[in-house]
Amino acid sequence: MSQVREGALVLADGAVFEGELIGAEVEVTSGEVVFNTVLSGYQEVITDPSYAGQIINFTYPHIGNYGVSALDVEARQPFCRGVIVRELTRHRSNWRSEDNLDSYLRDEGVPGISGVDTRRLTRHVRNHGAMPGAFGFSSEQSLAMAAKSEVGTAGVDLVSKVTTPQAYSLGDGPRRIVAYDLGIKRSMVEQLAEIATVHVVPADTTAEQVRALEPHGVFLSNGPGDPTMAGQVTEALGDLLGHVPVFGICLGHQVLSLALGGKSYKMKFGHHGGNVPVRNVDSGRIEITSQNHNFAIESGSVPGVTETHVCLNDGTLEGLRCNDIPAFSVQYHPEASPGPHDSRYLFQHFADLMTSFHGGTN
Repeated sequence: MSQVREGALVLADGAVFEGELIGAEVEVTSGEVVFNTVLSGYQEVITDPSYAGQIINFTYPHIGNYGVSALDVEARQPFCRGVIVRELTRHRSNWRSEDNLDSYLRDEGVPGISGVDTRRLTRHVRNHGAMPGAFGFSSEQSLAMAAKSEVGTAGVDLVSKVTTPQAYSLGDGPRRIVAYDLGIKRSMVEQLAEIATVHVVPADTTAEQVRALEPHGVFLSNGPGDPTMAGQVTEALGDLLGHVPVFGICLGHQVLSLALGGKSYKMKFGHHGGNVPVRNVDSGRIEITSQNHNFAIESGSVPGVTETHVCLNDGTLEGLRCNDIPAFSVQYHPEASPGPHDSRYLFQHFADLMTSFHGGTN
């Protein structure tokens, strides 16, 4: 049996949570502490680039029970700062499992802490909002200093840390989609590849470079942090909107909204989970969605659009479509992974929009 490594999590407001260190061994790691409510899919969550700069607190008490698999990796590496769990399952049981979660975290350089009262921690974050925290085997005093000096995610450029360093392509469909990688998930690219040849490009790709690829559509991916810090893509959209259909997801929804003149704000503790109810305003249909965002777009702030989706938990704006140009976006994750597939129809909607705009696939 491996030796127990005692440690502690300290939040910026001084709250202390004791536990046992797992994963990669670090003296101190710090980041913005958020909670995720998924019951399964922990590997997809950990490898979602949208968690760059954050420490993930899993509300489900048992994490690691089915191990890990290369099939469930969503990015080239995890970008989160760490994970917090109530109980790390030591014995994995699943036919797809290739390793245990603790070994995976060690191999990927991701620190973690288990044995934490995650219910108490979740209630603390719900009451006081997402806030910086730090954990490790250092003293509580050192951890408190690290937590207080952590800048969080507001006003920080995280997209440049997660975007692809070079363009790549996937799929062989007759349509061509240029996908801006703001922190794109593998499952998102795979969904797009079912309807088109997908050219994934870095976040700083110019509008001129996009037009040179002669796309039938432009896709704006998910990603981490503050949409006002997403970089050149917002400027590029000014030269692309109206000339090619655009579909945005999560951070892509926020970036599109800002390019159209909307306003963003930071939420108290965000939406992080696989069971968030969203109402489709047009159909009245309720979709159970996967979400991961700490920022949102102010309802009524985006000119020239129809607001198409609303969150039933708190009334936040969850989707829109432009009235005069071919562009639409949603705040949630229709690709899921993890989560329900209620909203995957949106990818076909994007395909139909491209066909309608161009009068065919070529």
